[in-house]
Amino acid sequence: MTEEYFDEEEFTTKFNGQTIRRIAAQARPYRLWVIGFVVMVGIVSFQDALFTYLSKLIIDEGIIPGNRERMIQLFIVYGALTLVQAGAVFGFITLAGLLGQRIQYDLRQQMFRHLQQLSLSYYSRTPVGWIMARVTSDASRISELITWGLLDITWGLLNLVTALGFMFYINWQLGLVMVFVLPTMLVIGSIFQRRILVQFRRARKINSKLTGVYNENITGVRVVKALTREEKNLAEFDGMATNLYRASYRAAWLSALFLPIVQIIGAVGLGVVAWWGGWQIQTGTMTIGALQAFVSYLTFMLFPIQELARVYAEMQNSVASAERVFSLIDAEPEIVDRPGAETFSSLKADLEFEHLDFYYDPKKPVLSDFNLHVRQGETIALVGPTGGGKSTIVNLICRFYEPTAGAIKIDGRDYTEFTMHSLQSRIGIVLQTPHLFSGTIRDNIRYGRLDATDEEIEAAARLAHAHEFIAAMPKGYDEEVGEGGNLLSTGQKQLISLARAVLAQPDIFIMDEATSSVDTLTEALIQRGMESLMEGRTSFVIAHRLSTIRRADRILVIENGRITEMGSHEALIRQRGHYYALYTKQFHREAQDEIDGLFKEAKAMAA
Repeated sequence: MTEEYFDEEEFTTKFNGQTIRRIAAQARPYRLWVIGFVVMVGIVSFQDALFTYLSKLIIDEGIIPGNRERMIQLFIVYGALTLVQAGAVFGFITLAGLLGQRIQYDLRQQMFRHLQQLSLSYYSRTPVGWIMARVTSDASRISELITWGLLDITWGLLNLVTALGFMFYINWQLGLVMVFVLPTMLVIGSIFQRRILVQFRRARKINSKLTGVYNENITGVRVVKALTREEKNLAEFDGMATNLYRASYRAAWLSALFLPIVQIIGAVGLGVVAWWGGWQIQTGTMTIGALQAFVSYLTFMLFPIQELARVYAEMQNSVASAERVFSLIDAEPEIVDRPGAETFSSLKADLEFEHLDFYYDPKKPVLSDFNLHVRQGETIALVGPTGGGKSTIVNLICRFYEPTAGAIKIDGRDYTEFTMHSLQSRIGIVLQTPHLFSGTIRDNIRYGRLDATDEEIEAAARLAHAHEFIAAMPKGYDEEVGEGGNLLSTGQKQLISLARAVLAQPDIFIMDEATSSVDTLTEALIQRGMESLMEGRTSFVIAHRLSTIRRADRILVIENGRITEMGSHEALIRQRGHYYALYTKQFHREAQDEIDGLFKEAKAMAA
């Protein structure tokens, strides 16, 4: 766990409205909802201003002259407008809630759909926590900006316009005072806006890292506890949390400083209005009700300006979130279908690797001038030291990555001439660390072919030698596997993964060290399932336990991205090369482990 584990894109451009336009585009499909929302907010805002004017009339035409009839008329109008306003408030709150939820749904759909299209390399370099922060909290912030942010902005602007209009209608001379006050406030607001945005961008970036740390520590809790890393992890987490606090504090401090500045300027304007208005009352050019209404409009107008601090803070926070959401949506997959790519009409699975080069880092080549011809139905085993290029070869076959140079041909044609979906749908793969999805055993096996019947699922499980342990469970195939399959043992998960591959009936089958983490009994079951599945199929097996590949048609020793030895098990043993050394060393180690186990068992029985 370290703060610099992910080099996130920096967002340092000036706030130019482009991000806001992209945010607004999310509401375009719901323009009628937005129009209705704005109209209802406008009705409420105009009525707020009208209520103040009615108060002026009540004072000047009802209370001061003692006109009871006029007061009753004005109160009836006031009550009727209150009912209309209540209906408008209900309408815009309902529309805001619906619009917010719909935009969240659309954003998350866009991100999830786009994530399905991104290449494996994107996930290799991007932390899960960063992605989760985009899909959850950042999507929520954008929807809040479109709904409640739109409410604040619309309400504030309409309040300014309607209040200023009524003020000029009541007394144009005092209205001119506000013409000088407003620009001053707006200039100050723009200065604070830029500084607040910088801090919120920094806070969102650190928050992404914190989410990633949470994810790593929760998913890796067994390793954390086994290595007693709690205190060290807590110290590193505390450092990032402190940085987040500081960035958030600076943004809050700037927002808090903005408010009293606005209040001081507003107080000066209010003082001028009170002095001048009082003088006009004395000279008979202004009524008491008019001054009361004017002061109310001034307060009414200043309130949204004072709220700019909060609105700016929320808006910049949402913009910082939106920048990261759009950076995810804008991420381009590194591997895409070429124009005119075809689908496989049939597949013999005859593979050729021609002068293949590949690297993740140009300074560290993984494969160099790799050549290999694999005939249809042949089983190829890959062995060799860690980092030699074994997993890279199968990743290239699956087209999770593409060759840097050279070509991979299937049935005589470059495999980039075909769509990735048609290729990957013909490949079955069982990984060293099996992954199951939350749900039942039946659901996880069916994941290999969604239209499979229950009978076909059971047949696949039998072929993979998984049916026996499944049938022994209380709910059988309807047993829940838990998140990631954590309610099952590693061996059980591996057998279900194998059954899933069996059900898919692939033309190319890949086993990536699938037996390295299971006991001997489960290894034997997996081995029998593998043999059933590999029969007649082109297969690649990366082996940890060399005893599992003795029947392979060819065994390739891969070192530094090259084939250093190739042949059957018997032929390589006779060569007495690297494979022979690996095999005999592992054989003696396993034999010694077996002897030690028998000795411990005998000693325990004697005791």
